[in-house]
Amino acid sequence: MGHRSVMVLIGDSGVGKSNLLSRFTRNEFSLESKSTIGVEFATRSIQVEGKTVKAQIWDTAGQERYRAITSAYYRGAVGALLVYDIAKHLTYENAERWLKELQDHADNNIVIMLVGNKSDLRHLRAVPTEQARAFQKNV
Repeated sequence: MGHRSVMVLIGDSGVGKSNLLSRFTRNEFSLESKSTIGVEFATRSIQVEGKTVKAQIWDTAGQERYRAITSAYYRGAVGALLVYDIAKHLTYENAERWLKELQDHADNNIVIMLVGNKSDLRHLRAVPTEQARAFQKNV
């Protein structure tokens, strides 16, 4: 087959991590929002430079009460999408805490990408793009 890569989706509850996962793996989107309990995952095989890579993406719960469970899934991940809602500034502010948690529990060579989600709500934008770019430079 090919190579298996584990990615984790992290961020506050309600930022759209589960919809990112379902859109990427099943091309589905739901307006019905339900909180993830613990951790869920899905896979998708993609072609990278002529090789098949099986991406296994873990969708972690954003609620504090699941923090001990979800942080265990960071180890071994090659990448993380740190997701915030562009229309809710608090979710962006909390990205710093999520980043620290990743740094504390994930492998040192993990690739981290900051994702401003819910671009369809850009008319409600509470986090300026330049502010997010400045944070991304520190990731």
